[in-house]
Amino acid sequence: TQVAQIENMIMGNCKVLVIASIDGSALTEVLKGAKEKNIPVIAYDRLIMNSNAVTYYATFDNYKVGTIQGEFIKDTLKLDTAAGPFHMELFTGAPDDNNVNFFFGGAMSILTPYIESGKIIVKSGQTTKAQCATPNWSTEEAQKRMENLITANGYGPKGQKLDAVLSSNDSVANGITNALVAAGYTKDNFPVLTGQDCDKPAVKNMLQGIQSMSIFKDTRTLASKVVEMVDSIVKGSTVSVNDTKTYDNGTGVIPSFLCDPVFATIDNYKALLIDSGYYKAEDLSI
Repeated sequence: TQVAQIENMIMGNCKVLVIASIDGSALTEVLKGAKEKNIPVIAYDRLIMNSNAVTYYATFDNYKVGTIQGEFIKDTLKLDTAAGPFHMELFTGAPDDNNVNFFFGGAMSILTPYIESGKIIVKSGQTTKAQCATPNWSTEEAQKRMENLITANGYGPKGQKLDAVLSSNDSVANGITNALVAAGYTKDNFPVLTGQDCDKPAVKNMLQGIQSMSIFKDTRTLASKVVEMVDSIVKGSTVSVNDTKTYDNGTGVIPSFLCDPVFATIDNYKALLIDSGYYKAEDLSI
């Protein structure tokens, strides 16, 4: 287990711990050992909660991920100029993932005014994080919920129009896609659908005109930033951070470095994903 791995590293007197936590709230106990030995801890991508052993946090700007998704929907539907109203449903990720507060919060900061004005109608009425959460970011759970929404609200190409679905990531978007395709939606009438991670199945769906976009977090960018942070710690020099306000893990604000996310669409995926060497063209062949 991750706990056992960390225990071994602490016992081996490692110089720095970089942890991509599987469960952000399960490491409080084991990290007491790191604190006792003054081993610096960098939380990687997902914040480790309720531990005062966490020294730094490196991630992407997760609030910005949400605002980019919200703005993409706003721009694609032309919410400021089109008459509307537009029908939409909302999906986010695992309730125990701290990042969800930022993904969903960022998106809703853009979309809520349109929901309140009636320009966007969420027919199900499900607009809170708890109502829109997807346990474990599960494709199957997302598919089940979308199927239920279709049934309960009469969505379909020949039924109630569905203009957009907010999805915080690709594994959730894949479940939504499965349900919508089964309900008869095609690339000609597919709702605007957001995602994140540029997972291969999602990019393939983009190329088929189904999923609209996916946030691209180039893991190489994050990894190289963390290497710099570790290097600074080991050398005793100042660690570069760019956020000292946002990420409180329950024991105080953790100094963080936030990398900028970008997004892929059918128009720019080649430059972003293939020309950059992230994927090979054959990885994405349909």
